[in-house]
Amino acid sequence: MTAQPKFFALIIGTEILNKRRIDKHFDYVSGALISRGYKLTGSFVIEDDPALIIQTLKFIAAQPNTVLFSFGGIGSTPDDHTRQCAAIALRDGDLPVHGEAKRIIVKQLGEKAYPYSVRMAELPRGAKLLDNPVNKMPAFSLDERYFFMPGFPEMSHPMVEEILSGLIPDKKTFYRHTLTALCKENIFIEMMEQMPKGVEFSSLPKLYSDGWRVSISVASYDKTLADKAFQMYTDLLDRKGIRYGLHDESND
Repeated sequence: MTAQPKFFALIIGTEILNKRRIDKHFDYVSGALISRGYKLTGSFVIEDDPALIIQTLKFIAAQPNTVLFSFGGIGSTPDDHTRQCAAIALRDGDLPVHGEAKRIIVKQLGEKAYPYSVRMAELPRGAKLLDNPVNKMPAFSLDERYFFMPGFPEMSHPMVEEILSGLIPDKKTFYRHTLTALCKENIFIEMMEQMPKGVEFSSLPKLYSDGWRVSISVASYDKTLADKAFQMYTDLLDRKGIRYGLHDESND
């Protein structure tokens, strides 16, 4: 991809929100991206509500340079709305039968494909198939940046790996430095306001029984910029005589 992609995860499933199942997608996708020098811009966990799915897809699609990994809701049961919602949010609303998808489904299931499973071949116009490594029931993508996969991790996570290998074959290094200081975060506010463009920074305070601690994290794709920005924090702490510990978290 030429522009810096913004990655989103959409996890669809009422069973996750009511705790009947534990989500495994967020940790996996965020870890897969971090290992390549990227990160998630946003992640949504929503119920199987068609209006909500459509609204969320439109919101994500409106962001620049979006890449979406969507999990769940592409099956053939009445609570599987994602195929139709994707067609409405990203296409013309129609669900024509995808000939290759139908052929795969019928080949795998034979007569058992009818009358319900064959519905999974009804896909948004222009859909491209994603290979399912477990049962061959196809997932699909739109515009090579919206990827719709099953809710089962054993099926979808290998798909994510293959997708990422194509989208970002070359790993980027994100240089991150982190420290934990024995103080409140308010001493850093003025310095945070001076952070240069291209530097990601965060402040995570926590109160313990023996007083405040704050973790400061500074990161950039530019090593020199990351080092320089981080030194601004350590210099301040040194001047004030505040104790701190260092934690190098660069993804090399």
